[in-house]
Amino acid sequence: MTTFPDACALVEIALDGDARARRVGEIARSAPLGRALARLRDHMRANSFDRFLPEFDLRTRQEGFHALHDWDGKAETVLGDTIPVDVLDYIARARGQAETSAQTLAILLDYYYLHVLSLLALRVWDEGDADENLDRVGALLGLLQGANGSGQPFVADAGTLILLATSHYEEVERGYSGLLGRVRTLHRGHQLEIALGHASSMGCHLRFGFEATYRRDTVRMRDDNVADYPWLCFALAALMREYVGRVPAAPSQVASSDRANPSSPGDCDRILEAMVNGLSADARAFVGAPPSSLAGVDAERAWFRDTFLARRTDLLAAFERHRPVDGRYTPLAFFFNFSHNVLKGTIADAALRGAAWPVSFNDLITGDPGPAPAAVASAATIEGDRAADGEPATAGSHRERLARTLMDYARANPDRINNEPTPVIVYDPRAGHRAFRVMMEKLAEEPLAPSP
Repeated sequence: MTTFPDACALVEIALDGDARARRVGEIARSAPLGRALARLRDHMRANSFDRFLPEFDLRTRQEGFHALHDWDGKAETVLGDTIPVDVLDYIARARGQAETSAQTLAILLDYYYLHVLSLLALRVWDEGDADENLDRVGALLGLLQGANGSGQPFVADAGTLILLATSHYEEVERGYSGLLGRVRTLHRGHQLEIALGHASSMGCHLRFGFEATYRRDTVRMRDDNVADYPWLCFALAALMREYVGRVPAAPSQVASSDRANPSSPGDCDRILEAMVNGLSADARAFVGAPPSSLAGVDAERAWFRDTFLARRTDLLAAFERHRPVDGRYTPLAFFFNFSHNVLKGTIADAALRGAAWPVSFNDLITGDPGPAPAAVASAATIEGDRAADGEPATAGSHRERLARTLMDYARANPDRINNEPTPVIVYDPRAGHRAFRVMMEKLAEEPLAPSP
């Protein structure tokens, strides 16, 4: 039996230093690309991680999650190959006869390691201190996305690894409640990290369901997402706790020693933006009459609702800063079926072109911060690193280009939903404007009395 620290030590050896570069360089001597990919596939299927991957994967499956394998909707079964191998095979079919690209190999190898880290993130509660273990996974993530890697950013933090590892379709949704219980045992900082990613991604996911799967039927959406609503409630409550802790409700509530430099809503933009995104799909579920899908978290939902009502005027004013603006990237315009499909599509496109996107999954679910920092811009290898009008590309323009690229793939390969061909990743600014407007109208309505 491999311990969690031993597994992390093995991964650290693989990620630290020039081990990956040497491996890619050696494989890249094979030509054409298809032959090199076959060698990389063999490496993914059999390496030193065999000491713990099967065991850790089995434990995770027993808890209800297929962290390494995707669901085949047509065959209605879990795929035999891992997700990284599945993407590699897609690249081999599309570009197998092309010239070998070391960058393509490096991106795919890093994508494989990302899934190893995602599996480790679900095992942090196995032994020892879960918070320390999650920090250890975060440090490994830093190595993966550091100077010795492919240059492709994947996620912002270890908390998002938990999101991606559990965002696949599961035929039986039996693991989510237990995992949420374990997440609640983490310290407040880790809970906030997880809440930021979950609230934003859940908003994008549920907006997709509302528009495509449930044909704008909120009751159907609530009834079919009994695993998602408690997670969204947890995320919104964690965000509200942090906001309340940072921003006083009124000057009289601030200690005199703190009045010189009180926090303001502007200091909490990431928190507010995530709250807006989380509420955008179904605001009434959290500030109106509770749906049955939130029955198990009644007290948490009631606390969020009462706190929101007490501070509604200030919060609605703060939310206005996240109203979509024409010409600027907004995550409210981005919606999709499953989070991991967004990253999967990003990596498939990057590998096809042999060029990393300077955009992570978390970047796609947050707004435009302005011009890309020099460190990010220098790592950008996508063609035409300029906006359409010839101006230097910003982080927002990279995000919108990627979002629209993913939508183009999804349109070319639609799923059948309600017996209609439907793209499962969409970027639609008009839908973003509508989602924000409807959410604000619902939040501004006269609510029922606060909970007793």
